Amino acid sequence: MKLADSTAGAVAQRHSGGPAVTAALDEMVLLEPVHVGDIVRTFAQVNWAGRSSMEIGVRVEAQPWGSAADEPLHVASAYFVFVAIDADGRSRPVPGLMPETPTEVRRLREAEIRRAHRLARKEEIDRGRRA
Repeated sequence: MKLADSTAGAVAQRHSGGPAVTAALDEMVLLEPVHVGDIVRTFAQVNWAGRSSMEIGVRVEAQPWGSAADEPLHVASAYFVFVAIDADGRSRPVPGLMPETPTEVRRLREAEIRRAHRLARKEEIDRGRRA
């Protein structure tokens, strides 16, 4: 999880042009085991960008240490929410996204679904606490 968060943080900071902090781990799915000695690689991209927050998708792959001929195995996927911050720790604006490929459009649509679910869940919890 730490490696995925670090990778997502690097992508968030590059996209936003400055510091960004983890606001949420929306989802992490562990698909296959990673064994001691495996070579682990992470890949990340900005799936969605709002006013000051971004969803960063991370793909984690592993390859057995002693077998360079084997194809890397997709072992995990995660979706992090980051908020760009200024020097005083307040949120700051981030650049928007202009999806161009069908894959980018799909990622944006799926990120919007996750965001809607996250906000609805938060509202339902808050409503229950006020009752």
